[in-house]
Amino acid sequence: MSASAQIVLRKKKNSKGLYPLAIRITKNRRSSYKHIGHYIDLEDWDDKNLKVKKSNPDADNLNNLLSSKLSQVRKGLMNLQSENTDLSAGQIKRNIYKPASSLTLFDYAKEHLETIEAEKKINRLTTDTALTTYIWAFHKSKNLKFQDINGRWLKKFYTYLVGSRALSETSALNVFVLIRLLYNRAVVDKVVSKDIYPFGKGGFKIKFPDTHKIGLSKKEILIFETIDNLTEIERHSLDVWLYSFYFAGMRISDVLFTKWSMIHDGRLHYRMGKNNKIVSLKIPVKALAILKCYEIEKNGNDDFVFPEMKMADLSNPKDIYNKIKVATSKLNNNLKVIAKKIGIEKKVTMHIARHTFGNIAGDSIHPLMLQKLYRHSDLKTTINYQSNFIHKEADDALDSVVNF
Repeated sequence: MSASAQIVLRKKKNSKGLYPLAIRITKNRRSSYKHIGHYIDLEDWDDKNLKVKKSNPDADNLNNLLSSKLSQVRKGLMNLQSENTDLSAGQIKRNIYKPASSLTLFDYAKEHLETIEAEKKINRLTTDTALTTYIWAFHKSKNLKFQDINGRWLKKFYTYLVGSRALSETSALNVFVLIRLLYNRAVVDKVVSKDIYPFGKGGFKIKFPDTHKIGLSKKEILIFETIDNLTEIERHSLDVWLYSFYFAGMRISDVLFTKWSMIHDGRLHYRMGKNNKIVSLKIPVKALAILKCYEIEKNGNDDFVFPEMKMADLSNPKDIYNKIKVATSKLNNNLKVIAKKIGIEKKVTMHIARHTFGNIAGDSIHPLMLQKLYRHSDLKTTINYQSNFIHKEADDALDSVVNF
């Protein structure tokens, strides 16, 4: 498929409430954007004819500029196509606007953030935007060439993150994961030679510390299932937690997005928000009991089972992200209160439902089946995850030595 280019108005307004004009380069249904540097009111944009309306006092100048910029890009596209160069939309943009030899980490970071924003991955956008701020704060400039990122630079940066910025080891390493991702892309694009690659064997190694995952026991789950001295909001929070647990630790975003239309033939059919995989699971009897409690609030087959997303603007990814974030915080606070009421000292959050399923499953379920239940893409991920909850062999070995 050949690449195309057109003028668009990005739907992300600035602090003044104005929207940026940009050129969108598309290839194989993936797009990359180059901002023109001018902003207009939303009502001043003619979405049908892709130009600035006369209602904008500077319409003629802006439209001339847009026409010129678009012509420049299309000329660049023709040159690249004549060279039979098979490039992505992002690579096309970089080739047109900037020589590869002068591309910096900032150029790649900017393109990365624009892409995940266009893909409406707001959670990832928020996280990665925050990670980039540490890089620019340390380097004190956005003009960071890939050739300057060597082992010494990476070690000094790590010291800065855990020292001056007081980040945990895990948080600090997440910044390096992003740098490595961008560096790998630069190597593929031949912006930097792989001969000076600073990561991996012989270079800077990104090794995350082991995390201690603790789930509830069967006894504690039984207490959760039979507790009755709860307020209405506490009861709801516990229902959501148990629902997640009954579906093998279903992620909170997928729980809150459960619709009645996803439930038929005794199964739950849904598309995972994290990796877009389609999942079909049998609905456990205990989960059916929870669903029955919420059926009284059902407002049509396309309605959400739980109330948190009923008022969300589903056309606005940021509103969805914010509502899930706020809901998760409230649920976790209520779960903390519930745990205190019944004397459970373990930390209980929505994510702990996933650890709890793993803890109770132990080594009694084959890893391939657990992979399916957890919806992991890679079996290694399942094995590494489940190893946190398998203790029997080590316990028996210990007993065999000390019990004499």
